Amino acid sequence: MAAPRENDLTEKRVLITGGAGFVGSHLCEALLARGDEVLCVDNFYTGQRRNVAHLMGDPRFEVMRHDVCFPLHVEVDEIYNLACPASPVHYQSDPVQTTKTSVLGALNMLGLAKRLKVPVLQASTSECYGDPSVHPQPETYWGHVNPIGPRSCYDEGKRCAETLFFDYHRQHGVDIKVARIFNTYGPRMHPDDGRVVSNFIVQALKGEDITLYGDGSQTRSFCFVDDLVDGLMRLMATPRGVTGPVNLGNPGEFTIQQLAHTVVEMTGTRSRLVHRPLPQDDPRQRRPDLARAKAELDWQPTTALKDGLARTIAYFRSLLDLQDAPPMRVSAARSRVA
Repeated sequence: MAAPRENDLTEKRVLITGGAGFVGSHLCEALLARGDEVLCVDNFYTGQRRNVAHLMGDPRFEVMRHDVCFPLHVEVDEIYNLACPASPVHYQSDPVQTTKTSVLGALNMLGLAKRLKVPVLQASTSECYGDPSVHPQPETYWGHVNPIGPRSCYDEGKRCAETLFFDYHRQHGVDIKVARIFNTYGPRMHPDDGRVVSNFIVQALKGEDITLYGDGSQTRSFCFVDDLVDGLMRLMATPRGVTGPVNLGNPGEFTIQQLAHTVVEMTGTRSRLVHRPLPQDDPRQRRPDLARAKAELDWQPTTALKDGLARTIAYFRSLLDLQDAPPMRVSAARSRVA
């Protein structure tokens, strides 16, 4: 759990855009547990009601269906801007809308923060570093990004959002926090989001071939969602002068081949590993330099990969059981949170 706010233990009303998404729902849960009121805003493009269904009975929790591309008129004390599809399958399915969500969403949340004079946190991404030529990646590295490739709607959208955040800070004095999030996994990942952890686990549990893109030698660093949420809350709690960007991720680096073998071992599947061509502009390596996070947030991840994978595998087992259930059972489950 994140450290208490410095010199301020009072209850606050917190806005989380993208609050019904994978990371957003865990952040909603953590802030409620701390005693805050939470306004969860989502257009449910990739967010899912089942992610926040267990919070619906809490009188301090509210859900609003809204697209951040349009202004939002609410009264809150803090803003976490997490709204944007984060997996290639989702953000490439409507790339224009992805860019609009990053850019217009940032503008609208910054405008709200400016009017209310409250801090606003931008969930940025390690994709700002592109296919990096510096390893591990410190926040001072400007990145190696293709501005016209199939991933650029997300990469450049997030980079533009960072630009807007720092310009609002310099020009209007808005209290900003920018987190660059590295690969994150855990319960409530979307089963069809195309991300490597969810892909491998779902394929393994279904007994399907496990798809590796490229030769599997490319590396990633996998951060469990509870650790990430702790880092986001710590960043929000920092004094006004701490703006970031701050890397949040796990420095443990694994090849995709290693991850696949670990999932096979932990699920007990008989799935075969099959290789497909590496997608365009897919980064060859990715690992965060956490010096700034340690110094400014007193934060580092604590969840070992196998421990986090065990919890994620258990989630997908229960989810796949639900999806295989008779239609009446699934329909009833949905009706309770509609």
